Amino acid sequence: MNERTSLRIARPDDWHLHLRDGEMLKAVLPYTARHFARAIVMPNLSPPVTTTAMAYAYRERILAALPSAMTFTPLMTLYLTDTTDAGDVRAGAKAGLISAVKLYPAGATTNSAHGVRDIERVHGVLETMAEIGLPLLVHGEVVADDVDIFDREAVFIDTVLFPLRERFPSLKIVLEHVTTYQGVDFVMAADGGTAGTITPHHLILNRNAMLVGGMRPHYFCLPVAKREAHRLALRKAATSGDERFFLGTDSAPHGDGAKQSACGCAGIFNAPVALACLAHVFEEDGALDALERFASLNGPKFYALEPNRDTVMLEKSAAPGPFEAQIDVGTDKVTVFDPGFRLCWRVRS
Repeated sequence: MNERTSLRIARPDDWHLHLRDGEMLKAVLPYTARHFARAIVMPNLSPPVTTTAMAYAYRERILAALPSAMTFTPLMTLYLTDTTDAGDVRAGAKAGLISAVKLYPAGATTNSAHGVRDIERVHGVLETMAEIGLPLLVHGEVVADDVDIFDREAVFIDTVLFPLRERFPSLKIVLEHVTTYQGVDFVMAADGGTAGTITPHHLILNRNAMLVGGMRPHYFCLPVAKREAHRLALRKAATSGDERFFLGTDSAPHGDGAKQSACGCAGIFNAPVALACLAHVFEEDGALDALERFASLNGPKFYALEPNRDTVMLEKSAAPGPFEAQIDVGTDKVTVFDPGFRLCWRVRS
């Protein structure tokens, strides 16, 4: 049987993206806009995007940084805090500016110090969101010191997410960057209105990739990569075509100075190679025909949006690359995700 060397799909969207701000925003945005039509933009700036007015201002900065030859729609989110104003959330959603609200447990990841410390304090906001159909995006980890970092997603699901799902049955929930089979099971067991995003790097890495033979800081992200059994569960979910799972790259750039420091930042910058990595993974699992559903169709359906009408072509060549190993950001550099294998797929417009 002949090896497949091309695949045309509807232009994908990225349902979990970090663009940062300032010089970093200007440097990384073109890599997403080159391949993705829309993206859910994370609000964990410093200070975080906590109000509709701040989201509007951030959206304007993103659009100002977009190269004139590119088209891209940022879908804005609000950073949920213990004092979030439900009226502001409602107004932002009604205006078409706010596409979702992000729940960060305080201290769970980069710039999450302002996150939720007591879930009961935000029940009023969640009730409003359930009423208007606005999704809650969840960073699903507990932050208790006595919980092993590799168990934090599973414990969060048991202690926070299941009770939240029962308390607000009509609330749309996305468990973002799922990393465990418990996360996959949670999404699949829900009656409806629940989805999960999966990153390219969690389909490729297990914790050995980060730790064996030395600490590899450019494979460090939060939630961290888990055991091989979890990675295989993610692969099965992503390649199944199940409409409850869709792509969220969680592309999260940090300068190499911060990544390679004594207390390195969590985050993997994968935007330049995300689709090429996915094509490799889906081909490896004999599921290339399911790639369009995962990358281009399932996300819009969950968010009640139309799929993109334009397309991209994925092509495979005999030789890998070329892909940039690093990009320049001012006087610093940001390292691009290296999947650890020959990357022979690439995107053609």
